[in-house]
Amino acid sequence: MKKHIDLLYLMILAWLLLFAWNAAAADQAPAFNADLSGYSYPFEVKSFFFSSQGQTLRMAYMDVVPKNANGQTVLLLHGKNFCSAYWESTIRALVSRGYRAIVPDQIGFGKSSKPAHFQFTFQELATDTKAILDSLHIDKVSVVGHSIGGMLATRFALMFPDRVERLVLVNPIGLEDWKRLIPYKTIDKLYADELKLTPDAVRSYMQKNYFGGTWKPEYESLVEIQAGWIRGPDWNRMAWLSALTTDMAFTQPVLYEFGDLKMPVLLIIGQKDSTALGKAWAPAVVKDRLGNYPELGRRTKAAIPGCRLVEIEGAGHLPQVQHFDAYWQALKGFLEGSGR
Repeated sequence: MKKHIDLLYLMILAWLLLFAWNAAAADQAPAFNADLSGYSYPFEVKSFFFSSQGQTLRMAYMDVVPKNANGQTVLLLHGKNFCSAYWESTIRALVSRGYRAIVPDQIGFGKSSKPAHFQFTFQELATDTKAILDSLHIDKVSVVGHSIGGMLATRFALMFPDRVERLVLVNPIGLEDWKRLIPYKTIDKLYADELKLTPDAVRSYMQKNYFGGTWKPEYESLVEIQAGWIRGPDWNRMAWLSALTTDMAFTQPVLYEFGDLKMPVLLIIGQKDSTALGKAWAPAVVKDRLGNYPELGRRTKAAIPGCRLVEIEGAGHLPQVQHFDAYWQALKGFLEGSGR
């Protein structure tokens, strides 16, 4: 009898110690305000102020200039669950080859303004991004867009084709029209869903959709900002903005205009990606068909005149993180003239 009591006591003690450890870890985990004041970027962050929709807004951006410039500039456009800081490895590789890198946080993301009232469209964000280039007197760029940044990069190239020398889409979302397959969810419902998120839920989503079910310690940095916002004082505002940008991606497809792209285009597709907006509430009959990136990549290649497709086996939504060498070889070769 005494042995059973001792065992029970030890189990309770172990549970209490684990609870205390988890509580202490949670207390030490970073919490961020809307402007990411406590989060450091890998390069100096500059500010571009402009007026839009009746208010003055600030776009944060990095402008990284190489010591030995080759005269070319690359514009990097981030994804929805990220900010410009995650481009660090790409920036360093570009600068080492003489490229200047312009890397903005879009309005509503990263260290840029988080307006309470703002109509998000890809046309608006493309226009704001062009304004930064104009302010820096940069005429021509190669544009690299990842995830939702791929949708924005496509819209930018369609709106300002004379400014875009080359276009690179890295596991872009929006290669299928979700609104034709999935019931519409209102912004209010999207907002309610966002408010329920936890850091663990963010990690689980990335693991399942971005990394094919795998997870490594080096991926933790990708969770840090969202988790910090969830813990921080401005989560309600950030959840609202996330709902607005989800609605933008869901309702503003660009895939029907791929055929209008005139510049050389490179499509880099990690083959284990399964990302699709709305998959969580999609009807069972279509759920398993959504986010089939091997198929979507080949379909998109066929839709873009002269498009070059590089498929990276073993990589998911972020080939620039999972398989950087293969990703960089494709990007470098394309930028240096071995595109179409």
